[in-house]
Amino acid sequence: MKRALITGITGQDGSYLAELLLEKGYEVHGIIRRSSSFNTDRIDHLYKDPHYKDARLFLHYGDLSDSTGLNRTLRQIKPAEIYHLGAQSHVRVSFDIPEYTGDVTGLGTIRLLDAILDTGIETRFYQASSSEMFGKVLEVPQKETTPFYPRSPYGCAKVYAYWITVNYREGYNLHASNGILFNHESPRRGETFVTRKITRALARILTGKQSELFLGNLDAKRDWGYAKDYVEAMWMMLQTPKGDDYVIATGETHSIKDFLDLSFGLVDRDWADYVKIDPKYYRPTEVDLLIGDPSKAKSQLGWKPKCSFSELVRLMVTEDLKLEGLDPEKWIKK
Repeated sequence: MKRALITGITGQDGSYLAELLLEKGYEVHGIIRRSSSFNTDRIDHLYKDPHYKDARLFLHYGDLSDSTGLNRTLRQIKPAEIYHLGAQSHVRVSFDIPEYTGDVTGLGTIRLLDAILDTGIETRFYQASSSEMFGKVLEVPQKETTPFYPRSPYGCAKVYAYWITVNYREGYNLHASNGILFNHESPRRGETFVTRKITRALARILTGKQSELFLGNLDAKRDWGYAKDYVEAMWMMLQTPKGDDYVIATGETHSIKDFLDLSFGLVDRDWADYVKIDPKYYRPTEVDLLIGDPSKAKSQLGWKPKCSFSELVRLMVTEDLKLEGLDPEKWIKK
């Protein structure tokens, strides 16, 4: 039985990745931060769902700012694969807490890589890199060789994490890979991220609990995919003979207005009747266009996205309607 460790296991990607690995027969360990409130709702079903009755899932308290704790955890678990997903991952928030973002998102990666060297364990390492590293894009579409031009503290921290992963791969012969994932969404997306903010607000508008939705730049364009598809690419990277770097994307771009059109259109509403622009949601430096070229992942890993943009929007709207007690069959147009 293979043993895997996931940082950020309670997040969107971590929960889907845990499901995937458990279904493949792994023993899965996850690092979670201590909190005074419950923060494991995305993975609680793994203990209750009969489908996972024989699953081996273990959680460990830890923090990416604590190198001693990370070192101890690796010595205890000795994972064959490490999936490093944990970070301060909200781009807009990174402008408010830049030092913390740099410490956790950037230096957290070096703490893990150094722990691998210190413990001497034989493992394969996955680093969750981000399309935000491309920022003010210098090439369209963006691929593995496109220069980085980050436009946020988050993007800058991810660039550091990317290059230190490459450095340790080349310097210490580690099996270490960067997955440069473009935006990926799901019904488990955090509610402060724009896609989930839209679908949650839509459901609440239909129930009368909310009357307005405040957003920032509606013209920003992103390459949006389905998180469940993207975690499969993470696993594929660690099954290769050598570590490498891969862009994971759909190759399509859509604006926030497009997302609004599709989501509100599903329930026959005009988003313009509800959406208000609030300058506080603008970033000091904006990323206007992201679109990835996943050719390398397709040819070398055999990976490709399965869920289309329209299917993703429908899935998210459906689940958020259910969350508000609404029957999607009655509300969503065929």
